[in-house]
Amino acid sequence: MSTVEPADFRALMQSLKYCVLLHDADTYEILWANRAACDLLGWSVDELKPLKAPDMSRNAREYSRELGLRWLGRAVEDGVSATEWCYRAKSGEEFLTEAIAIRVDLPGRTVVMVQFRDIAEEMAVRRDLCRTESRLRTFLGSLAEGIVVLDDAGRVVFASESAVRQLGEGLRGADFADYCVDGPIPAAEGRYRFAAPGGGPGEAPGGVPRWYASTCQHIEIESDLRGRMLLFYDITDRVRAEEEHRRETQHLDHLARYNAMGDMAMAIAHEVSQPLAAAYNFVEGARGRLGGGDGDASVAWGLDNAARQIERARRILGSLRSYVGRLEQSERLTDLGAIVRDCAYFIELRAREHSVAVSFDLTDELLPVRCENVLIGQVIMNLAFNAVDEMARCPVSERRVCVATRPAEDGGAEVSVRDWGQGPPPGDRVFDGVFTSKENGSGIGLALSHRIITRHGGRIDAGPNQPHGAVFRFTLPEAEEVG
Repeated sequence: MSTVEPADFRALMQSLKYCVLLHDADTYEILWANRAACDLLGWSVDELKPLKAPDMSRNAREYSRELGLRWLGRAVEDGVSATEWCYRAKSGEEFLTEAIAIRVDLPGRTVVMVQFRDIAEEMAVRRDLCRTESRLRTFLGSLAEGIVVLDDAGRVVFASESAVRQLGEGLRGADFADYCVDGPIPAAEGRYRFAAPGGGPGEAPGGVPRWYASTCQHIEIESDLRGRMLLFYDITDRVRAEEEHRRETQHLDHLARYNAMGDMAMAIAHEVSQPLAAAYNFVEGARGRLGGGDGDASVAWGLDNAARQIERARRILGSLRSYVGRLEQSERLTDLGAIVRDCAYFIELRAREHSVAVSFDLTDELLPVRCENVLIGQVIMNLAFNAVDEMARCPVSERRVCVATRPAEDGGAEVSVRDWGQGPPPGDRVFDGVFTSKENGSGIGLALSHRIITRHGGRIDAGPNQPHGAVFRFTLPEAEEVG
């Protein structure tokens, strides 16, 4: 059998899974239906022929007879017309279908062949998928974690809304290496710093990149989404807290060493004072045994100078003992001006080493504060020593530093240290432990000073001096009057 006989086409139509109805192109009456249509609708062909659109369609405006006829008319005019149509079976059950009407010019007449299939289940699946997709979008949009998928070249082929929110709108399609501040794209779990190129959502105030904890794995979802998936979330606050804890630990270690040094200084002062006293007595005894000759005069001159140097050493040890002896474990009421005067001797010693002129502009008023004297003294000397070291790089004729005290404008007491050097350091990280202008400095002195002052409820800052130089000042809250 080389050809398909006409009778075979009826068998083929009956075997179709698609439902088929034939309508007359002029009257739109039903002429014939295949088995699939009869099974779905529950009518036989003879029962279908006299039926009109209201008899076999859902009772709704969008499935009215007028709209049905208009749909079939478009097929007659244009050759084909598609729509969604809700058929009603003999049992009353309704079926949402995808229907296509096609004009067919037969030898004897023109008909409209309507093909339709039940898409209710498909629509339900589609609704479920849309609902699931909507939920997933909501979940992904609410995540604190960002998700990106990178191709083999490191370009972003997928980015979650949370990732875009953290790193900026330009993330999708970008080279992710541009967002990695400290090196290549992460290939393992760890901590990394990300920032949008040129600034943006990935940066904290001040333009500092933010820290993220990131995990990495390879994914392959069918054929359209494969590559390296990075999941990351912001841990900047945690990193800063850890850094703060590290600095506090360093601060406590420093105070422990400071107290230990105080104990050693007291012991050294005690031990050295005795041989110094003995040496002074020996010098005085030798002077008493001298005669009046010319040779004796020169020896007397040497002994006088030796006695003066011994006396100077004794004054230094006395000042050291007086200062270190004030180490205490709790705050007490004191005069801030008195602490500055206690530190003056050591400041002047440091200044003389570098030929720096130091002046003290101290108010006659009492400046009552409640503080730990030794710690506040450490701050004063640290600021003054820094100013002296700064001026040591200037011509000798310009080397000067001024330490001043006065009541603060908003209450409390203020100490300021002025120099006429290169000016205050740039930026706002002077007191965070990373800044130093000294060749071999660590920058920890200013950080400790900031920690000490803020722990006492005060504030410390740095600003420009006029016409040039820097001013470091701190204020402490006012306390009751000192008796």
